[in-house]
Amino acid sequence: MTSLLHSLLLWALYISSFYAFIPSLISRLFGFRVFRRGKSQTEFALTFDDGPDPVYTPRLLQLLKQYDAKATFFVVGEHADHHRDLIRRMHEEGHLIGIHNYIHKTNWLMRPGTVRKQIQQTGQIIQEVTGVKSCYYRPPWGIMNLFDFFSQKDRKIILWSSMFEDWKSRVGVQKLTERMLKELKGGEVMLLHDRGTTLGADAQAPEHMLQALQVVLQEADRRGLHSVRVDTLMGGGATVSESQENSQSQVQLSRWKRGIVALWLLWENVFHWMYHLRTASPEDPLLHYRPRVYHGAMVEMTDGHVMQNGDQVIELHFDNKKLFELGMTSRSSMHLAIRMIRAIEQQLPDLARQISSDPKLSSAKALYGVSMINRGPEKFGFTVRDLPPGPFSAASKIYLKLLLSVIHPAGTKRLKQRSEQLVPKVIAMPMGHLLQHYGTRSYAAATVEQVKTTLLEPQQDLLSGAELKNVPPMR
Repeated sequence: MTSLLHSLLLWALYISSFYAFIPSLISRLFGFRVFRRGKSQTEFALTFDDGPDPVYTPRLLQLLKQYDAKATFFVVGEHADHHRDLIRRMHEEGHLIGIHNYIHKTNWLMRPGTVRKQIQQTGQIIQEVTGVKSCYYRPPWGIMNLFDFFSQKDRKIILWSSMFEDWKSRVGVQKLTERMLKELKGGEVMLLHDRGTTLGADAQAPEHMLQALQVVLQEADRRGLHSVRVDTLMGGGATVSESQENSQSQVQLSRWKRGIVALWLLWENVFHWMYHLRTASPEDPLLHYRPRVYHGAMVEMTDGHVMQNGDQVIELHFDNKKLFELGMTSRSSMHLAIRMIRAIEQQLPDLARQISSDPKLSSAKALYGVSMINRGPEKFGFTVRDLPPGPFSAASKIYLKLLLSVIHPAGTKRLKQRSEQLVPKVIAMPMGHLLQHYGTRSYAAATVEQVKTTLLEPQQDLLSGAELKNVPPMR
């Protein structure tokens, strides 16, 4: 019963993290598939959420007109429907209109179909009023779910680089002005609100925002800065490529980015604790393992060995933090693959010694894992088989692609190259093979030259993906 409860709790954690927390974290911190900052030295973007509002939006439009500033409005569909005249005015005065769902509700709490309907409803209102189809979208509170990444290819998701808590009246005009002036510079995407009726906001807060904004626009004029629409800041509607953004931020952000990724991976400590994972080489953790009973289809391995339902196995896991560090410090896919090969060569003997010295593991029939790989593990004696289709396989594929986009040197570009090969696979090795070939240092391991040969073969990408981590076992 306790084991079942552990599995249920872990699945709940996995699904919630997979569906909502991890996508939002990746997009917010690493800019995955979103636009959040421009490259201009003289232009910045004012963006306003939650409107239109019949009291504050007209005043805001007049203020923007006074300073010849252009802005982007992410409108809530139900408000836009009730105030179509304001939508028309925004468009006629040259502002960009984006979508902020039909009602102000987080995407975490809605199914993909519901989110799609919310966006379509709001987009239809905008198009009916302006004659223009909007492709710019900002999810409420900037909270995304998994399907926001992969649905609607023509949708551009816009976040922000600075926000100021302008939805709270207690911040006050002076403090709000100071915060905005501190972030006033080229490339900034500023998040503000022209309506105060959403959950957690104060109805009178936009009054303070308008007063602070006037000071900011005056100072912007003095500094030679100008507020433009988001699509202008993006460069005619083309998103800033991830490679460009990485080239700007890699040096400055690499240290804290590792820290943030470490926080993102803290939940794997829960998995290690619940399932008592052990580490092959504690001084340089890369391979973790645990004994378990295999549940799944029969897998034929080398030399006629088979792994079948009910067999005792040793389940392998890569250390995601280590993979991230290798990915961030590798110059290319080739460099990453060679470093991983060398690390595995060093740690398989450690793993073999630990298993052979533990009588409780003597009944294990095979090493077993799930990985998004191609032919690399075969060099070590693993058999690679397709993962049976089903919910586990589908969820694993999406999770591994997200992970790969973070740890791979090519980032999201890797996902576009031979994506049909980025599928999770079952890898298995007979226990006898492990003990015979890696129990001593004199084993026939893969060489760097073998790695290069494999990488240069057509349609091959050695160790192109990341090991599946902390997913509850298949039942």
